[in-house]
Amino acid sequence: MKKGRRILAWIGIVLILLMYVLTIIFAVMDNPNAKNWLMAAIFCTVAVPVIIYAIQLAVKHIPGVKFEPEEGEDDPGEEDGKDQ
Repeated sequence: MKKGRRILAWIGIVLILLMYVLTIIFAVMDNPNAKNWLMAAIFCTVAVPVIIYAIQLAVKHIPGVKFEPEEGEDDPGEEDGKDQ
């Protein structure tokens, strides 16, 4: 599952960066829609991570999907037996 989260994270990063690159390109070309692209990029800066998080939450609740750490990974919810 960790691999899937990384893939979703990279997809989100690429989408957000692509929106900002397109905004800069349209602004340099003096396109009248440059302001709209900027607004879309700002919206995607917030919306894309929220959507990715929602997808991850939804996948957690699909029957048959197990969230067990792979070998060598630490489970953050697992107690290590150390007393503090």
